[in-house]
Amino acid sequence: MNKRSFLRHSALTGLGLTLGWDALANEFNSVSTRSAASLASDENFWKSIREKYLLKPDYINLENGYYNFIPQPTLERYIQHIRDINYQGSYYMRTVQWNNKKKMAAKLAAIAGCGDDELIVTRNTTESLDLVIAGQSWQPGDEAVMAIQDYGAMLDMFDQVAERYGVVLKKISIPNHPKSDEEIVSLYEQAITTKTKLLMVCHMINITGQILPIRKICDMAHARGVKVMVDGAHAFAHIQYKISELNCDYYGTSLHKWMSVPLGAGFLYVRKGEAPKLWPLMGDRTPKEDVYRLNHTGTHPCATDLAIADAIDFYNMIGADKKEARLRFLKDYWTSRVENNPNIILNTPLQSDRSCGIANVGIKGMSPGDLAKRLHEEHKVYTVPIDYANVHGCRITPNVYTTTEELDQFVKALHNLTN
Repeated sequence: MNKRSFLRHSALTGLGLTLGWDALANEFNSVSTRSAASLASDENFWKSIREKYLLKPDYINLENGYYNFIPQPTLERYIQHIRDINYQGSYYMRTVQWNNKKKMAAKLAAIAGCGDDELIVTRNTTESLDLVIAGQSWQPGDEAVMAIQDYGAMLDMFDQVAERYGVVLKKISIPNHPKSDEEIVSLYEQAITTKTKLLMVCHMINITGQILPIRKICDMAHARGVKVMVDGAHAFAHIQYKISELNCDYYGTSLHKWMSVPLGAGFLYVRKGEAPKLWPLMGDRTPKEDVYRLNHTGTHPCATDLAIADAIDFYNMIGADKKEARLRFLKDYWTSRVENNPNIILNTPLQSDRSCGIANVGIKGMSPGDLAKRLHEEHKVYTVPIDYANVHGCRITPNVYTTTEELDQFVKALHNLTN
């Protein structure tokens, strides 16, 4: 680390304490009257947000989809939570641990748009949705519907219940550029039979960023007597919605992605009345009607739970509408500068209702692995290659701190690599 980086690190380390959250809130309040649309392209404002992050200067990070960096003020509070819990030890764990976790769940429920008694804090999306998949009372011949573009960990769990219980898996493929919502709904509908018990669908497909018409899919499935489980790993704190308006039965997400909570937190929504029908992964004596019966994971690092409130504070300071508008602006900014290059392939629909901050790009005649390697080694741009499920390219996931100058460098790199 050079002297300049060291000094910046030292300054940011104390930011959460010296600046204070009141001062931070005032900074956000200075733009509170501006519309999300007008603020989305204001580089000066978003560069001020960027200053709240400690970013590695070695490369441009366009792989925020796996793990969004924690802003420094949130990180400082998280470290203090660790100190506080360590100071109290068993006293904290035996007295207020679970009450605090329920408080965090209530804060999440307020944003997610569901009841406090329908949501539990988990460790990530995989745990949330695997609780639902493994928790069904499966019988031989039962069927489950999903897409080949769904996340691998959940597909693996479905493979396991298929092998263990004789469940039949029906897998569809979502087109990268669907003609309409009805085309997508029809694909799921055609896979449903009288034996279908559960349908899994991504709110936002992780490898392309395509947003699916969840409400229409849920309404269709329910009309056929099928429960719906939604993978919301990339949707929560990215786009605005209310779970109550989606009409799904289960919804899982990770908080270390777009909410920027420290690693180790997610949530599971279970529609009221559905909890008694699920078997918990770990035994628990909580009444079956209580969703917290599903929340038994043993002793875990609960400082992460407390940091949820801090991450929510930061998210609310920015504003859900302003964050979504900025992320969509960044996607539109770079895609509009490459979409006319005949050698560049965009694997994501660009309409505002079909994608937000995430998009996937490929180059004709170049494997995704080679593209990611050359972007990183030759142009100092870090991405992740995707080469399966009819998607062949690199997933591009900017964050609120990403600048248009960085995207200009990325765009230039793409054009250069097509020559």
